[in-house]
Amino acid sequence: MMWGTGSMGWSWGFGLLAVAGIAILVYLVIRLSTKNGGSDPASSLTASPGPTSARKILDERFARGELTAEQYRDQIRVLGEDR
Repeated sequence: MMWGTGSMGWSWGFGLLAVAGIAILVYLVIRLSTKNGGSDPASSLTASPGPTSARKILDERFARGELTAEQYRDQIRVLGEDR
C-alpha cells in the first residue's frame, strides 16, 4: 500500500484552512477592538448622525460658561450644524 500518495493533497488543504482560520481570527480581533475603542467607518454610514467632536467641545465650553449664547450660536453656524 502507498499511504503517501493521497495524503499530500489533504495536508495542503488543511494547511490552507489553518491559514484562513488564523486570518479570520486576526480580522475579528481587530474589528472588535476598533469597534469598542475607535470609530468604525462602516457604522458611521448607517448610524444616525450625531454631534461632531467640534460640536461636543462647543457644548462643553458653553456649559462651563466660557462662551456666551451669542458666541455659541455663531460658532454652531460656522460649523454648519445649526438645528
